[in-house]
Amino acid sequence: MSSNGNIKPQDPLGLTAPINEQQLSQLQQVSAELSSSQMAWLSGYFWGISQAQAPAQLSPVATAVSSAATQPAGKLTIIFASQTGNAKGVAESLEQEAKALGIEAQLFDASDYKGKNLAKETHVIIVASTNGEGEAPDNAIELHEFLQSKKAPKLPNLKYGVIGLGDSSYEFFCQTGKDFDAYLGKLGATAFIERIDCDVDYDEAAAQWKKSALEVVQSDIASHQADVVTLPVSTAAASISYTKQSPYTATLLTSQKITGRDSGKDVRHIEIDLEGSGLTYQPGDALGVWYENSAELVDKILHQVGLSGVESVNVDEQSLSIRSALIGYYEITASNPQLVTKYAELADSKKLLKLVEDKEKLRNYAANTQVLDVFKEKKAKLDPEALLSLLRRLTPRLYSIASSQEEVGEEVHLTVGLVEYQAGDESRFGGASKFLSHGLEEGGEVKVYVESNNHFKLPEDDNTPIIMVGPGTGIAPFRSFVQERENSDAQGKNWLFFGDRTFTQDFLYQVEWQKYLKSGVLSRLDVAFSRDQHEKVYVQHRLLAQGQQVWQWLEEGAHVYVCGDANHMAKDVHAALIEIVKQHGGKDLDQAEEYVNQLRKAKRYQKDVY
Repeated sequence: MSSNGNIKPQDPLGLTAPINEQQLSQLQQVSAELSSSQMAWLSGYFWGISQAQAPAQLSPVATAVSSAATQPAGKLTIIFASQTGNAKGVAESLEQEAKALGIEAQLFDASDYKGKNLAKETHVIIVASTNGEGEAPDNAIELHEFLQSKKAPKLPNLKYGVIGLGDSSYEFFCQTGKDFDAYLGKLGATAFIERIDCDVDYDEAAAQWKKSALEVVQSDIASHQADVVTLPVSTAAASISYTKQSPYTATLLTSQKITGRDSGKDVRHIEIDLEGSGLTYQPGDALGVWYENSAELVDKILHQVGLSGVESVNVDEQSLSIRSALIGYYEITASNPQLVTKYAELADSKKLLKLVEDKEKLRNYAANTQVLDVFKEKKAKLDPEALLSLLRRLTPRLYSIASSQEEVGEEVHLTVGLVEYQAGDESRFGGASKFLSHGLEEGGEVKVYVESNNHFKLPEDDNTPIIMVGPGTGIAPFRSFVQERENSDAQGKNWLFFGDRTFTQDFLYQVEWQKYLKSGVLSRLDVAFSRDQHEKVYVQHRLLAQGQQVWQWLEEGAHVYVCGDANHMAKDVHAALIEIVKQHGGKDLDQAEEYVNQLRKAKRYQKDVY
């Protein structure tokens, strides 16, 4: 017996415990209500307190607890490789969902993550979009290259997952995600969940994958997590946030045509009221716009497949007429290879079935043929479910913002070109551009949200010169850049290259650019109007003609920005930059290409192309 009359209790290991029977009984009562992870956490917690109070000779039990407490805790690291913001959005929601489950999670922009740190991680998820022809997004170039290099560490202890975002209409569908999966596997890491390659309507597939992935992660590292770390979110700290899933209902203020009467293009200057929304944006950001499909087009599709429009369907657990579903929930303008393939089989169309055999021809056909015209290749009667199974879900369109909030306050401006072409005797239009330019009356409602683009931003130093290349509606972000630089009294030089078809009909925002040139805000303006002379002249030709000056600006630290068509213009401008560096920088081709590549890595060469 002890001197105080209490029997020294025995602990489960058969060792004499340094507490009395009453204390042990209280602990046993408490432990009955705790999970194993809570008890493990408390063990380390109390041991830590004991060490802070008075370091003493450790018992075997304390030594065991100490060892367990000092083991590196498992955590989840989420890395996003994003060009337009979709991958970033998925990664941010993944982080929030992980933390809600009590998982310690940390989110990184790929450009801010050091590849060598992968060796210290336990669980990593990479969310990757694909840029251009299978290229990594600008923010992921260095990490992408690092993992292929000899400097990349072996990763036998790393568990990882990859979610790729892309558009199956393109040849290199989700290539960046596939690359990261392959690179990590070669370095010895283990995929704890199979990679998923998501198409443009990725929300549902991504949500299911995230749920499955987090279940695995939670199970893997539960012993390192205390249930008590899951805390309710403070409503006081929460602020209204408008997102793709929860957009703001704004009002259209202005829709003004800014191309001439005789122009072959209909380009609109759009102004949207954000008053009271709290929405803010920076030059270079994009506005996500949810739109409704043309009722006229919907009726043509329904007629083509033999439906009246009143048939009932279920969409997101609500019952709607098939007509309403097509107007508000499904993509009915842009086609895609999957739709063409499925319809070829349903309609038993010899022409389409033959087309499906050649992937390149299939991609070209799908990219240049709207849904209605695919259906017109051979008439087939479809029931409502069969029709919806062919279609992707409607997704918002992203438009480069054409205003600085310093200039316009609680408004946002866009430059929208109406997509229009002839299909036989009928006109075909782009869904979102038709909605904004002709389907929405001034004062009408439009659902919007801001999509940040941290990879298309003005230099932090206002003294840095910038070169902007933006033909056609690619001019939009540069209107915001110049407005911002004027309002901030930036001293850096600004050089704009603009191009379009004709000077008299297609010089977008001509009066504004002339005003900025006269005031000195715009240092230089070079224009290329392709149809004003016998030979076509484009922005890349103007760049080459001013090559010596462009090279001088680059050597002075200028940042280069390119916005517009990805398939032709951006490639031609890229080639022109390499030629300028080669010719005026005295470099060979490899050196010139490396110089331009270094500009990208240093974020001095940024593109917003589509």
